[in-house]
Amino acid sequence: MRCLSSSAAPFQPADPASRGGMASQQLSSRTREFDHFVVVDFEATCERNSKIYPQEIIEFPAVLVDAATGGLVASFRTYVKPHHHPRLTAFCSELTGIQQEQVDGGVDLATALARHDEWLAAAGADKNRLAVVTWGDWDCRMLESECSFKGLAKPAYFNRWINLRIPFKAAFGAERRNLQEAVREAGLQWSGRLHCGLDDARNTACLLSELMRREESIKKEPSPPEPEPELQVQQQLSPANQNFRWCVGGAAATDCCCYCGVAVIGDVVKTPGPMQGRCFFSCGNWTPLGPMCSFFLWAA
Repeated sequence: MRCLSSSAAPFQPADPASRGGMASQQLSSRTREFDHFVVVDFEATCERNSKIYPQEIIEFPAVLVDAATGGLVASFRTYVKPHHHPRLTAFCSELTGIQQEQVDGGVDLATALARHDEWLAAAGADKNRLAVVTWGDWDCRMLESECSFKGLAKPAYFNRWINLRIPFKAAFGAERRNLQEAVREAGLQWSGRLHCGLDDARNTACLLSELMRREESIKKEPSPPEPEPELQVQQQLSPANQNFRWCVGGAAATDCCCYCGVAVIGDVVKTPGPMQGRCFFSCGNWTPLGPMCSFFLWAA
């Protein structure tokens, strides 16, 4: 099944009678922590058995859920045109169902975020009274990283984040499952194409509603943790140019460039602590607010 077009119709309000009597247990908006949940499941540039750096979001889908009834209220999707790797790999199109012409006709991430805000407003969702829901923490990390290296302001409501794996584990045990397995274990029928962002978001929203019906606690998590520097080494070594190994070996760092084309600079950690005195390389594109991209590598 292919992904639906970007003009996917909103969901109709759920029938409260079909939610196992949840309507009779509704809390007032004053006592509930949130009025709505917005479920997101991004798709991003990728390649088989290797890292693409930087990864960029190419599908931005969302499903709005009523926090009182568990009803699926409306859906949103826009495709996003990648800047650093504008041509999708064959593996990426095969995995996600997203075609080159869809991202070629997409918008930049800043526009996608603005359109998402407009959609929330049109749906009557107060951004101060909603929380973002994802399956796992990859989506929030992905948005955090891309906004950082593109110099974009991430919407504040993405800091009110719920990892649905947590209440699911409380209900069904700690064994690790992917989203499709979790949906089926909860007694729900999977609908749509796996790795189509909008279909994944819809299935996650249905799983959220089921956990609400089971009266599982749906609590926000801290902001997603930053990846460890050692993980960044593995992810960021390959994008640098062919002279980078020679550069790391001790020659002038200015002969090397990170993925954005700016000369790499070397420095030493001066802050007291376990990393003090350790050498590292980072992008030379600095402003008074900090680096304009997230390239970072510990020296060998």
